[in-house]
Amino acid sequence: MINLKKIKPLNKEFMEQIGFAWHTDSDNSSYVADEVVGVTSDEARAYYEAANELYDMFIAAAQHIIENNLFHEVGIPFNLIDAIKQSWENDVHWHLYGRFDLAGGLDGKPIKLIEFNADTPTAVFETAIIQWAMLKFNKMDENSQFNDLYAALVENFKRLVVLGGDTNNFNKYYEGWKILFSTIAGNIEDENTTKLLQTAANEAGFTTDFTYVDEVEFSDENGIFKGEENYEYWFKLIPWEDIAINEGELALILTNILNNQKAIILNPAYTLLFQSKGILKILWDLYPNHPLLLEASNEPLAGKKCVKKPVFGREGANVSIIEANGEVSFENKGEYDTSRVVYQEFYEFNKDERGDNYQAGVFFAYEGCALGYRKGKEILDNYSKFVGHFIKE
Repeated sequence: MINLKKIKPLNKEFMEQIGFAWHTDSDNSSYVADEVVGVTSDEARAYYEAANELYDMFIAAAQHIIENNLFHEVGIPFNLIDAIKQSWENDVHWHLYGRFDLAGGLDGKPIKLIEFNADTPTAVFETAIIQWAMLKFNKMDENSQFNDLYAALVENFKRLVVLGGDTNNFNKYYEGWKILFSTIAGNIEDENTTKLLQTAANEAGFTTDFTYVDEVEFSDENGIFKGEENYEYWFKLIPWEDIAINEGELALILTNILNNQKAIILNPAYTLLFQSKGILKILWDLYPNHPLLLEASNEPLAGKKCVKKPVFGREGANVSIIEANGEVSFENKGEYDTSRVVYQEFYEFNKDERGDNYQAGVFFAYEGCALGYRKGKEILDNYSKFVGHFIKE
């Protein structure tokens, strides 16, 4: 059984003062749990090592997709294939951060990959700031966490310039290149998460600015602008697949900008390969029976309980659980009902005494760097709660 410690919750006024305004769900319940998960140092290290090993496997899987032209198998929109290839082939397109969703890892239950949120992962603010504040507010040791997310982001921004070199040499190589941070207007969570990332970039030493995406100007030949100012980097908290499907002209312009080497886009287009749940099947093909993987296929798993997921679904929408006899025992509705799907072997999450499921979110920024949890029912969705952790003795 999961080890939980009851804590005094952060008050809403404090959370809003530091920019965390999405603390209450639409049903008026608190999004942030008033408990933290007790994790041993060995369990934390196992999560760290799993993230590092999985990232190497994702790189190999992406290379396999590109070399064998398997973009259709993972549902990649045709109008992003060139952008993916261009960003993959040039080292300057650095993957800034992502979040592995993992089952298990506590009480001796083996860690298994659920998916990789590699393009626009959520829970950055709550992982980096809120769960640290939870410990401090409760007079616990705020350093007793596997949580270096903010520092890792600062270092990875430096790697946009030094790449695989020493980040201490950032100032030596930095020539004033600027990053423009953008998101869609009207979403306070996305905006404040983006501004937190902007703060990390500022701390790394970059010149930055923020604007909403509808205020950004794009030019095939000249790059990305805010007003008269040209930016060498553009960070967008907007999913690549949404750009491909809803903004086809912009997808073409961004591809041309990449081809003309007029700007670098974060996260890079190739992270869509990692983001697609279709890559779970590719991983199983390349690493069958790997201890960190669950069997995955483009077809239902005969005689096995499995989870059916849209390859670009989010927050549990259109996810269903299929029993070994083929009967659907649980199903979420959503907007992805016409999406390509993948079937992944069912695996029990760690549970608490109330029967709630706990999914670990392990952030990756050059290496595994932070841990947080979400808890929910049969399928974790947008009503799942964020749960912090502490390293127990």
